[in-house]
Amino acid sequence: MKIQPAAVRRQFEALSRSEIESHHLARLNALLSEILPANQFYAKKLGANIGRLESLEQLRELPFTEKDELASPNRDLAANHTFPVERYSRFHRTSGTKGKPMVVLDTADDWHWWIETWQFVLDAAELTTSDRVAMAFSFGPFIGFWTANDAIAARGALVIPGGGMDTLSRLDLIRSAEATVICCTPTYAMRLAEVAIENNIDIVNSSVDRIIVAGEPGGSIPSIRDRIESAWNARVIDHSGATEVGPWGFADRQRLGLHIAENEFIAEFLSVDSGEPAKDGELSQLVLTSLGRVGCPVIRYRTGDLVRPRWNADPRCNFVLLEGGVLGRADDMMIIRGVNVFPSSIEQILRTFPSVAEYRITATREREMDQLHIEIEAGPGDVDDVAAELKVRLGLNVAVTLVDEGTLPRFEAKGKRFVDQRDS
Repeated sequence: MKIQPAAVRRQFEALSRSEIESHHLARLNALLSEILPANQFYAKKLGANIGRLESLEQLRELPFTEKDELASPNRDLAANHTFPVERYSRFHRTSGTKGKPMVVLDTADDWHWWIETWQFVLDAAELTTSDRVAMAFSFGPFIGFWTANDAIAARGALVIPGGGMDTLSRLDLIRSAEATVICCTPTYAMRLAEVAIENNIDIVNSSVDRIIVAGEPGGSIPSIRDRIESAWNARVIDHSGATEVGPWGFADRQRLGLHIAENEFIAEFLSVDSGEPAKDGELSQLVLTSLGRVGCPVIRYRTGDLVRPRWNADPRCNFVLLEGGVLGRADDMMIIRGVNVFPSSIEQILRTFPSVAEYRITATREREMDQLHIEIEAGPGDVDDVAAELKVRLGLNVAVTLVDEGTLPRFEAKGKRFVDQRDS
């Protein structure tokens, strides 16, 4: 599969804001002309004869797309597919982190779009044909594993599959294949390091010098990133995407967060406080429109991700920057005695303590009030220190309990350390 040269991507990054918006409008109109009226979901939602949009303001007058709308009674297939199933060549499912997994299909052209857009991530990782990339995943129907694999192969680097292996076997494969790069979640990067220590495997002096992470907050959170980099003596590169949307986020050069690949996505930001378009630096919900995925498009899709947009933050890339990457999920936000708290914010604090091997956050609700309890695997004297740091950083007294080593679960993909019992 042939991909565009990096110079083309740099040209897009250098576009002014007005040029980006002109590009968005042209691509959006082209997308609408391709999917309507064939895409029954959007023909019904937008009108089969919506016509050509004259400005992006007209986009903002269209209805949002919610994840619940995409769920279809037709064998769990997402409702927004444009063509008959026979036109598609790729079958994937959402991770099911929230709700039932949903099937999303891609045509050959859509798949090429995924691979092209992924190249921004690989540019940030400075990946070359000399690299050997270990895929530390158990390959299943989750799309992120497969798109990363094919994007790396299209770039000409050596791909080392690690599916069907336990953690110790993957560490041996990374060593024996002399991998220079690992692709995994932040959680699994830390798990690999934990198992390496348990088995006296020296990863600090290994051939690995970069780790590309995605699937959960962490790669742009300094304390988590520092912990991974210290354990591996390797640079962490963050990335974000979604099965329903595409590979939309790549790390900025200053490591402040994630850029949105605005050549392929229109981003909108809704203030958490007002629901109106967010100002620079304001906590907001991310809304995305994908521009190159004709077979399974999303228009004004509410991702549920919470972010802080910054414009003009990077002199070498004019794409909008999300400061701190993805900060958390809107439905995970807790209000503890009037303070907005996110699981990712708690993890950022906990990961500053080297002795905290693992943790679990449990949220409950008593008399309409959110309550919080944290269990940690750590040293006996660390509970008070952790509770004190949470008090200073969050302004809250949080119940912290020490549990025995090895009590809490470990994860190979996305960590499930947040247990939400507020509606139970």
